[in-house]
Amino acid sequence: MDIQTIGIVGAGQMGNGIAHVMALAGYDVQMTDISDDALQAAMKTIEGNLSRQVGRGKVAEADMTSAMARITTTTTLTDLGPSDLIIEAATERETVKQAIFEDLLPHLKPETILTSNTSSISITRLASRTDRPEKFMGFHFMNPVPVMQLVELIRGIATDEETFKACKNVVDRLGKTAASAEDFPAFIVNRILMPMINEAVYTLYEGVGNVQSIDSSMKLGANHPMGPLELADFIGLDTCLAIMNVLHDGLADTKYRPCPLLTKYVEAGWLGRKSQRGFYDYRGDMPVPTR
Repeated sequence: MDIQTIGIVGAGQMGNGIAHVMALAGYDVQMTDISDDALQAAMKTIEGNLSRQVGRGKVAEADMTSAMARITTTTTLTDLGPSDLIIEAATERETVKQAIFEDLLPHLKPETILTSNTSSISITRLASRTDRPEKFMGFHFMNPVPVMQLVELIRGIATDEETFKACKNVVDRLGKTAASAEDFPAFIVNRILMPMINEAVYTLYEGVGNVQSIDSSMKLGANHPMGPLELADFIGLDTCLAIMNVLHDGLADTKYRPCPLLTKYVEAGWLGRKSQRGFYDYRGDMPVPTR
C-alpha cells in the first residue's frame, strides 16, 4: 500500500514529534486531540523544534515551511477516517486506546492501517478489538521523536506481511531505523530499560546511594548520556510505573515488581519534568535532587 496521508491521535510530546517527522518526510498529516489548546501548543512546539533544526543547518528553511503547511489539526477524531495510516499516540491506558479505535472504525477506509505508539500494551489484544487485526501493528517511536533514530515495529499475532512492509517503508522514508519486535510485554527497548530504571529507584529506596550519586555513577561509570533517575523524570514516572506494571502482570515474574518508592512518587503527583518535580525539583534555575 502506498501511504500518503497520516492521521495522528494525540498532540502531546509523542504525537507532535511524530507529526513533525512525518510532515518533514513529505507526508500529509492530520493531528487530533480533545483540546484545541493542546493542538495549538503542539503546533508551536513543532515550529520551535523545526526552527532549531534550521538554525543548526539540519533542515532547509523551505523544507520547514513546507512541513508546517502539511500539518492540519482537528478536535474531531473521526476526521482522521480517510487517512491511509493512523498512529494512535494517546495516554498509555488500554481502555483509552480501545475507545479511540472503536470510535474510528466506522469512518475508516477498508485499506486503512491502524497502529499504536504504545510502549508496552499488547498489540494483539488491541488489534482483536478492531475489524482489521491483520492491518494493525505497533509503531513505537522513541522520545524525543525528531532526535531518536529507532522505531520499534511490533507485529500482533494476526498482522500480515503487507502491513509490516508498508510501515517499514514509512520508517525508511523518515530516515530512521526499524527494529522488528515480537508482541511481548514492553517489547525490546522498555523490556531492558525499565527494569534498569526500577533497579535505580530500588538503589535509592534502600539507601545505597542518593539521586546525585546514582546518576553520576551511571553517567561516568557506564558512559550513559543521562542518569537513570534523570531519564525517568524525562520519560515521566507515571509512564515508568505503568510499564513496570505491564511487565509484572504480563510476565508474572517478581523481578519486575515496581519499587514502592516509584509508586509513592506517582501517588504524590511527582511525575518528573512534566509536573516540575520527580527525582529532581525543576522549579528553580537548576534541577535539584529531591533525595
